[in-house]
Amino acid sequence: MRIPLTWLREYAQVPAGATAEDVMTELVKVGFEEEAVHRPLDSISGPIVVGQVLSKEPEPQSNGKTINWCSVRVVPEGAQQALEGDGIDPSGVQGIVCGAHNFEVGDKVVVTLPGAVLPGDFRISPRKTYGHVSAGMIASVRELGIGEDHDGILVLSTLGLDPELGSDALELLGLRDEAAEINVTPDRGYVFSIRGAAREYAHATGTPFTDPASLVAVTAATGPGRPVRLEDQAPIYGLPGCDRFVARTVHGINAAAPTPTWMSARLSLAGIRSISLPVDISNYVMLELGQPLHFYDADKLSGDIVVRRAAAGETLQTLDGKVRKLDVEDLLITDASGAIGVAGVMGGAATEVTSATTSVLVEAAHFEEVSIARSRRRHKLPSEASKRFERGVDWEVADEAAQRAVDLLVELAGGTEDTTVTDVGVEPAPVAVFLPSGFAAARIGIDFTPEQIVGSLADLGAVVDTADGGWNVTAPSWRPDLVTPEDLTEEVARLVGYDAIPATLPVAPPGRGYSRTQQQRRRAVQALADSGLTEILAYPFVSKDANDTFGVAEAGAPRAAVKLANPLSEEYGYLRTSVLPGLMETAKRNHSRGFHDLALFESGLVFLPAGTLGTASIPPLGAKPSDDVLDALYDGIPYQPLIIGALFTGRDTPAAPGHTPRAWDWADAIDAARLVADVTGVDLVVEQGSHQAFHPGRAAVLKLRSGEVVGHAGELHPKLLGEHHLPARTVAMEINASMVFDAAADVIVAKPISTFPVATQDVALVVPAEIPAASVLETLREGAGELLEDVALFDEYQGKGIPEGSKSLAFGLRFRAADRTLTADEASAARAAAVELAGERFGATQR
Repeated sequence: MRIPLTWLREYAQVPAGATAEDVMTELVKVGFEEEAVHRPLDSISGPIVVGQVLSKEPEPQSNGKTINWCSVRVVPEGAQQALEGDGIDPSGVQGIVCGAHNFEVGDKVVVTLPGAVLPGDFRISPRKTYGHVSAGMIASVRELGIGEDHDGILVLSTLGLDPELGSDALELLGLRDEAAEINVTPDRGYVFSIRGAAREYAHATGTPFTDPASLVAVTAATGPGRPVRLEDQAPIYGLPGCDRFVARTVHGINAAAPTPTWMSARLSLAGIRSISLPVDISNYVMLELGQPLHFYDADKLSGDIVVRRAAAGETLQTLDGKVRKLDVEDLLITDASGAIGVAGVMGGAATEVTSATTSVLVEAAHFEEVSIARSRRRHKLPSEASKRFERGVDWEVADEAAQRAVDLLVELAGGTEDTTVTDVGVEPAPVAVFLPSGFAAARIGIDFTPEQIVGSLADLGAVVDTADGGWNVTAPSWRPDLVTPEDLTEEVARLVGYDAIPATLPVAPPGRGYSRTQQQRRRAVQALADSGLTEILAYPFVSKDANDTFGVAEAGAPRAAVKLANPLSEEYGYLRTSVLPGLMETAKRNHSRGFHDLALFESGLVFLPAGTLGTASIPPLGAKPSDDVLDALYDGIPYQPLIIGALFTGRDTPAAPGHTPRAWDWADAIDAARLVADVTGVDLVVEQGSHQAFHPGRAAVLKLRSGEVVGHAGELHPKLLGEHHLPARTVAMEINASMVFDAAADVIVAKPISTFPVATQDVALVVPAEIPAASVLETLREGAGELLEDVALFDEYQGKGIPEGSKSLAFGLRFRAADRTLTADEASAARAAAVELAGERFGATQR
């Protein structure tokens, strides 16, 4: 909100020497944020004065253009020029070349004398042009930075002005004013007005405030005005779209009359350009009182005005010239001809006020916030009116705003007030909020006195009644946001002063910190990052094909996925059931940019629907849902486990002299999955498996000791890699971290490190080729007993010397005791027991 200071001073006691920065400093105290300072004098400076054209001599040029060589008096008749400088004539008459033609001898204009600076750092100096020395410039509206008109110069009589020659044009045009711009939060829409800003300035400084609405004398109605009916047959959340409609009529206006400079200057400084006198008046009243208005050409209206919802298929041509297809939720202003406006958003072209309009119907209505917000978003029609309506407008101020507009139309446009008045609607019942006496202190940490609480709320305009144990507070009509004790508490803290709140650091209670799941996730993510992988964050939106490929292990198996009702792209219209599509897209993008050696991982949620999604209806706003409703909402949310995935392409290190990098392979993918399990204290079982997204025969299934499948790892399918333009032998893993975390012990107990030496023995076993090496390894671990510290596969061989259909697996076994040095016989006995069990289960023989 931009607040011109001269306007603010009319209703608040702003010191004469205060700047926009000073005003913002005060408003910060009551919870607003500084945005910017708007000061025309930062980009324009004098001497810029009022002049009168004494002569105008047209001179055709060889380029086909005709210029005017003018003599312009810039001091009163008979006076001498008091200004000095290069190009300023002491006689008070300047010779100026002007290319515009919309003025005549005798017209008073704005003259920028040598030494002046115009917006854009355009400096005025005497210069030779078209055979003359032009000492100054006759300015247009755009050159002065107060409008967009550049077709001709500014003739002051068109604004109804007849100032003295040589007077300060900057003062005349309101360019010596300045504005403070503040950020207004959505819950305080009343500050989108000078009325609200002045009230807040008074709160901040403790100075008196004059309500501009109280200065408006509403004319007593002599009879009913144009008939208006409020017929909302489909209210949103049970609230009628319009609960008050005030209409007043003014006849005999001159719609082409100029907008006074004081009004256009204030509008410009407030960020609204001047358009025409009727439009400017409606904007001016809106900025002053916070009540948006709409003007209709009364002669174009037919029959009664009806406020209703749109019918299916109904259309409206709005003021911007576009024909809009209306939605049945849109609240409309209609007459006998049909829709004439989208309520609170934009009027229709059929009843637009033009320069030929002589009778105006002024509308000041109160619309429900959600209706306006939805229509504004639906039709992409942001406006100053909708910005205020969707944040809440004062129900009580509609008649004062309509009267203020009528008064200005009478005063500035020469109209005649029609004393019949339309005012229909039902005033909302006031709601008292109970504020317990200790409520504010308990939440803010300050022992507010009863005087501070009652005084602050009364300053807001609230009615405060003492009740048993506290106060019953009825908020003023311009504060519809004050509906809970917390809202009132915030206002007390704001007006007493945020600086009064002690700055104390909270003491962390003992036994708190990250939850168990948060700790586990951080350990897993940190371990992957420490091992050299790069974490990414991909979009959770994927295609149907991606979910079909990665969501289930077997092609054609049943798969459920959440389809988005309003996706950003139809190609990515589903929520992911796997993180691997996002990893592949990221790898593909990096490959296209020349980055080929990648080790990526992501930890994120996937969405696995089961049962009914969502609920039959949406709970109404403004009230906390019951426990049953909340339970139903939670039941309608899909299961969202945490999944960790990793993808490797290219080589593990850059090439260097004396170093040959190694290509990533399936073992790296399995190691990444094992790392996630190891740091959470879970023993992961790796077995040969299959998945439609992985290479047949080069894929592993990841299981817990309990047998539950928690993921897959290995080399991705060649066909899939070709479709994504990724290198052959790209490997990946995906593991259900939520299941791994649930299987982890609450406390991971580290095993003691023995100080006794290790005994190492190797064994090579010949087994049938179809037996997984992991199964043999687990059997050796089981058979060796408690003396076995570790066992690892270090070689696999098929070929000469090995029977066909068999393979040789070589394992290294490490034995150690916690209390003694093992003898060779003890280690050999444990090794023999392991070999014996492998022979019983798989027919394994030593090679």
